[in-house]
Amino acid sequence: MGGDGLVSEAIEGLEPYKPGKPIEEVERELGVKAALKLASNENVWGPSPRALEAAQTALATLWLYPDAASHALRTALAEHHGVQRDNIVVGNGSNELIGMLVRCFVRPGQTVASSAGSFIAYAIAARSHGHRMIEAPLGRDAGYDLDALVDAVDETTRVIFIANPNNPTGTLIGGAALSRFLARLDAKVGGGPAGPPIVVLDEAYVDFVDRGDAPDGLAVWRARPRTVLLRTFSKAYGLAGLRVGYAICGAEVAGYLNRVRDPFNLNAVGQAAARAALADRGWLAEVVRQTIASRQALGAALEGLGLTVVPSQTNFVLVDVGQDAVAVNDRLMRRGVIARPVGGAGLDGHLRVTVGRPEDNRRFIEALTSVLGLGSDRQGIASEER
Repeated sequence: MGGDGLVSEAIEGLEPYKPGKPIEEVERELGVKAALKLASNENVWGPSPRALEAAQTALATLWLYPDAASHALRTALAEHHGVQRDNIVVGNGSNELIGMLVRCFVRPGQTVASSAGSFIAYAIAARSHGHRMIEAPLGRDAGYDLDALVDAVDETTRVIFIANPNNPTGTLIGGAALSRFLARLDAKVGGGPAGPPIVVLDEAYVDFVDRGDAPDGLAVWRARPRTVLLRTFSKAYGLAGLRVGYAICGAEVAGYLNRVRDPFNLNAVGQAAARAALADRGWLAEVVRQTIASRQALGAALEGLGLTVVPSQTNFVLVDVGQDAVAVNDRLMRRGVIARPVGGAGLDGHLRVTVGRPEDNRRFIEALTSVLGLGSDRQGIASEER
């Protein structure tokens, strides 16, 4: 019904978010068996057994509404991070919180900013609410160009999203670079009557970071109250199917977010499983250890095929396949392997692939070698369990 006034121009112009294809769809459409999904950055080792047990227990009272305030989970998160419970806002995944931040803090005529090569949910949230989205170009390292981002914003910019590490490139902004960016930003646009803009550090993949120069998000927030940290249980904790995310922010910001938060937005099973997952630190540590080891092995194997890999600090890698990535992924899916083509912002020809278990990585490398027509003598991936 385009152009008949049923929806706003902002909604009319939106393209729906396209997730990685589900296993069931690929198997049904292409007739393959036992498809391997490496498209959505899921935790291939799964959640803590304690989280599964807690979820099962919570099923026994499904006729009751969940705790609308998520009191127990927010208390556990506050203790875990060394903050107050009033500094925690929960969401149905961190995606819901992205939309809440735009709805709360961006008025008509104001703008949202991020990088053109970052998480598409930022632009969808801004544009669906009728706001102009400012997108700085990617830097030469496939990461955020922070200087270009400062240059692009103006006094209308009220929320700036920075994914650190970045999705879909896997790159990390170091602590010193982030500090310089915030100083330049506040010097440029922080002195207006509304004060400095809110900077949202989306740390969905922070658990997988092993670089020594990574910023301490909590320290950044404490030093700059107009900062919001986003975290999720969908990645390292392996609870993507339950949709549990949260924000760490000042009590004033949290209070406004809670005014627009939907009632009962976090279900009882997700609340229970997240609390149990948070408490099982040994499981998380092992998942992170195996992911980092497998990430290194996968990157080395791809480079061994002569491909260029963007250095990653996440549980996925971005690889330049040197040709139409959509066509490459289509051929991969016919071999039962689902990856994610990435386009735009100078990333055409790139595939994003979730770090899998060693056997998953080998299967992907074998399929990619065949699809790209590379000699089998050029492939190789460490087979030991690490």
